[in-house]
Amino acid sequence: MYTSDRGMNKGSSQNSGNLVGLILAVLESEPMHGYGIAREIEKRSADALSYGEGTLYPALRGLEQAGFVQTNWDTSGSGPARKVYNLTPEGTLELARVRDAWRSYSSAVDQVLGVMPKAQTA
Repeated sequence: MYTSDRGMNKGSSQNSGNLVGLILAVLESEPMHGYGIAREIEKRSADALSYGEGTLYPALRGLEQAGFVQTNWDTSGSGPARKVYNLTPEGTLELARVRDAWRSYSSAVDQVLGVMPKAQTA
């Protein structure tokens, strides 16, 4: 049976296609370790989006290899050192590209679905 939320479950492949932009947006605010990034995505999405380690960490490695994030080790505090991810200038540019692409995609989907834009309020 078809349901309107098909493909929108937490961690679905449809959601993971947007993970790069979500990570970059979270890191725009401040450097974070992987666990913190995952929790911030959950928080900002009101728990609608959730990514496990098997999805998040490969995406972070790819972002690092692409030069969009850099890492440092946080040895402050008790416990083991944690890898902290920082947005690079190239990552900031990529985030702008991702946002532009999302706006275009979202607008096209809205047009197909017949969603009217909300009136701008001053």
